[in-house]
Amino acid sequence: MGKVNIGSIFRNFRRKAAKHSPAILTGFGIAGMITTTVLAVKATPKALSLLDEERYRQKRELVDEGVDVKDLEGFKLKPVDTVKVAWKCYIPAVVSGFASTACLIGANSVHTRRNTALLTAYNLVQTTFSEYKDKVVEEIGEKKEKTVRNKINQERIKNDPPVSKTVIVSGKGEQLCRDGVSGRYFYSDIDTIKRAINAINREMTYEMYVSLSDFYDQINLPHTDVSDYLGWNLDDGLVDIDFGTCLADDEEHTGVPCITLDYLVAPRYDYSKLM
Repeated sequence: MGKVNIGSIFRNFRRKAAKHSPAILTGFGIAGMITTTVLAVKATPKALSLLDEERYRQKRELVDEGVDVKDLEGFKLKPVDTVKVAWKCYIPAVVSGFASTACLIGANSVHTRRNTALLTAYNLVQTTFSEYKDKVVEEIGEKKEKTVRNKINQERIKNDPPVSKTVIVSGKGEQLCRDGVSGRYFYSDIDTIKRAINAINREMTYEMYVSLSDFYDQINLPHTDVSDYLGWNLDDGLVDIDFGTCLADDEEHTGVPCITLDYLVAPRYDYSKLM
């Protein structure tokens, strides 16, 4: 039987803990908040008892000093005396609350760092792709580059046909279309989409940026999980879509033309930040 490599086990545990640290910290934070509430509730009866004792003690002192008992009806402790008497009872709850807050802040910090790293990687890929695409157009020409792009779209439709998912009925046309970002199929037409592009570009000239969700609203498509976080900034140019045509070859849409939407200016993650 081989020896157990404690070092390897520890490293694997540390890597997994680091990978899932936001979820772990969030879990600790939520559990800590619940614990804080429980501790505060449990501390309250003891604190009330101590306050009653202090109130009784102060009243006795005043009576000993000659104050009439009737004048002490409704006697209340001063706020500073209340804090002095009760604060120790809530120390565990306060410590738990601070620890829970630290866990939640830590989880948010990890998320922020990871999102920054993902944004950097995304922008690098986007820049590399744009440079590569420009070089391809320069080498083989726009017509051949579009031919290659249409072949790629045809392959995408073949591998992911509209029959495999629900085709969205937008109510703005009857032509089968495929969105290049979300990969969703929907019914529309070129004129409707062109009007949507014009509308979204007019909005961007006033607002300086628009989201992918704003464009989906124009063509009556539901938002996706990421469409609120992707968009265009006027500094990158106006929204421009190249329309291609492919043929669907699934059982339901055999030989049906499908308009493909290729975004010549790709939506980016940090679109709302001015350059």
